Amino acid sequence: MRPDQPRARLPLDAALDGLTATFGGMTAHPDEHNCECHWGSPEDLAQLKTPDVELDPDLLRRTWQACDWSDHDSVLRRILPQFAPALVAGLVQPPLFGMAEVGQAFARGHWQQWPDAQAEAVGEFLHAWWADTLTDPAPVVPAYEVLTLCTEAAGALTPWLDDWATLTGPPADQHLAELAAQWEYDLLGDQLPWHAWDDEEEMRAELTAWLVRHAPARLRAHGASEELLHRIRLLGLTGPARWEDPHWPDRRY
Repeated sequence: MRPDQPRARLPLDAALDGLTATFGGMTAHPDEHNCECHWGSPEDLAQLKTPDVELDPDLLRRTWQACDWSDHDSVLRRILPQFAPALVAGLVQPPLFGMAEVGQAFARGHWQQWPDAQAEAVGEFLHAWWADTLTDPAPVVPAYEVLTLCTEAAGALTPWLDDWATLTGPPADQHLAELAAQWEYDLLGDQLPWHAWDDEEEMRAELTAWLVRHAPARLRAHGASEELLHRIRLLGLTGPARWEDPHWPDRRY
């Protein structure tokens, strides 16, 4: 670690080191297989069964995106020491459903059911990355995308919103303004802004209620536009009270 490295990075670096220490040397199950036509060659598969061999970016992508592993747990454990730093560096670009797709790759591995030390290492990484993102004025991956990933990975929105409620200051408020601007359209249409694996309506309601409660004062202090403030206010209204409000945007859903 460089002596001049910002202290804000230290928890995230420690969490990444923890993943390497915990999952280094692991492999996919010896009997694991996948379709040669659609996933990759026997040589590719052999790399997953060989510990600590760095996968090329395309093989890493094909591995985390595949939904049909016999043992998702072992495959996820195999790639985590390389996968997590690639995520933090912004090198993982899901082609279809954004970071929700990455979070669902974590969820398929059932990491919360792993032995305590392994589950704690994954949880510490997710929380450290989330905290680092909220305190970074220019994170490589936008905060709303990291929130999506963490929510899908953990199957819950509450822990990440709780963290955001306690982490205040200009960067965190800036990211809140970016999220509000990015997601208000979907939320005003009563849609969750990402394709969730489960509990979509419950998460939409929780996110909406949290924004109505926590966002206005922080957005106002951040200098957000009156238009955006009205959009957040409208989230707290339902039915005709919402779409007959004079500040209801002129658009269709």
